[in-house]
Amino acid sequence: MRLSAQVATLNLRTPFHIAHGVSEQRQNVIVHLDDGLGEAAVVPYYGDTPRGILEYLDRVSPELQGDPLFVADILSSLPVGPLAAIAAIDIALHDLVAKRLGHPLYRLLGLNPARIPDTSLTLAIDAPEVMKARAEESGLPILKIKLGKDDDVARVRAIREGTSARLRLDVNGGWTCGAAMDRLPQLSEFGVELVEQPLPVGDVEGLRRLRQMGLDIPIFVDESVRTSRDIIAHAGLVDGVVIKLMKSGGIREALRAIAVARSLDMRVMISCMIESSLGVTAAAHLAPLGDYIDLDAPLLITNDPFVGVQYDGARLLLPDSPGLGVEPRVLESARKDGE
Repeated sequence: MRLSAQVATLNLRTPFHIAHGVSEQRQNVIVHLDDGLGEAAVVPYYGDTPRGILEYLDRVSPELQGDPLFVADILSSLPVGPLAAIAAIDIALHDLVAKRLGHPLYRLLGLNPARIPDTSLTLAIDAPEVMKARAEESGLPILKIKLGKDDDVARVRAIREGTSARLRLDVNGGWTCGAAMDRLPQLSEFGVELVEQPLPVGDVEGLRRLRQMGLDIPIFVDESVRTSRDIIAHAGLVDGVVIKLMKSGGIREALRAIAVARSLDMRVMISCMIESSLGVTAAAHLAPLGDYIDLDAPLLITNDPFVGVQYDGARLLLPDSPGLGVEPRVLESARKDGE
């Protein structure tokens, strides 16, 4: 199999401010594996860089040999490296195999796209009045609110005044245990559906203290759980886990992580990083396995280089063509040149 890769710069509609920092652009890596397509989201807080991912892909390219149908053998032979780079290979491999077999990936996985829950739309951290205005403008039924600052309660209060949407909170590890213990009871007044990663990675004792409070807001972990191995350490401490292809290493490991979470009676959210429609469509093929879905990244960027999953409000519509069903976007300038 022949592998090639290049960097794609994704421009965000508004500055994406979360507890980790602020971004106006993200540079992801697009992978071609014969006819298969994959994407690696470069996530700075995991220590990833475009150069590091490209170097890993160049190093393992000679090892991608054999029948692509033996996905497990190929992936298990890869050396340790950036999980986003491994995810890109995994996604491209699944796309390639499904294309050669002539079916959409969801059919090969035995999943029904009609069972995909509605997705949330993410609101980045901003002034309370700005976040309220964006919530009102969205008109969507589920909002994920980025938090992690001192005036978080004011932000949620303002948003609730502007919308009756279901609210999910994502702190990205930005609170101390004391702050979480103070704020979560206040936030429960606004009908919050769940909170993601309220505490920094590794604060297991803090999660235990929150559990002992008997809060009525379910707690999910995201950054604390990358692969299936990390889930067991959180059993009994949280209500659910956030699964992302880019942090788990792709579709194969994400399926394993979902199975582990289910075996421990945890709920599952299937989510994404800042990705194009390529990476998000790959995750959407697994979305029937989720209780909650947060696959809105294509709505947050202005220059999506691919066409894949479509949005009918908060509803995801998967392509029904073989593989992922993702195609390069024909830019307006290229369309005019071809006329």
